[in-house]
Amino acid sequence: HVQLVESGGGSVQPGGSPILSCVASGYKYGDHSLGWFRQAPGKEREGVAALYTMAGSSYYEDAVKGRFTISLDKDNNILYLRMTDLKPEDSAIYYCAAADGRGVMAGILALGGMVADEFGYWGQGTQVTVS
Repeated sequence: HVQLVESGGGSVQPGGSPILSCVASGYKYGDHSLGWFRQAPGKEREGVAALYTMAGSSYYEDAVKGRFTISLDKDNNILYLRMTDLKPEDSAIYYCAAADGRGVMAGILALGGMVADEFGYWGQGTQVTVS
């Protein structure tokens, strides 16, 4: 069972570069696909980045490609989302998520998108406000 706790959100000026962190207790290297989602008020939850480190696979949603970087400190089981050049439209609650196995990551790459229902483990979320 994976437990996820995010931190690092807050108020950021446009163009800012915050880093979100997610401590993943119970995570075992190679056993899970990892990802970051976000949800803005009145909008559906959307996947922004995903990672399966054992295969070196990663995915980024088009709106964040080139600005966000997902990475894993596997020695400490901490998932990061490094964000740069933030825009007001990046304001949202950001969630760390994990899914069992590598199949989810393969599906993400094949589909070209992330499906929230495929991730079974979620953090509580951290608010990022760009203004």
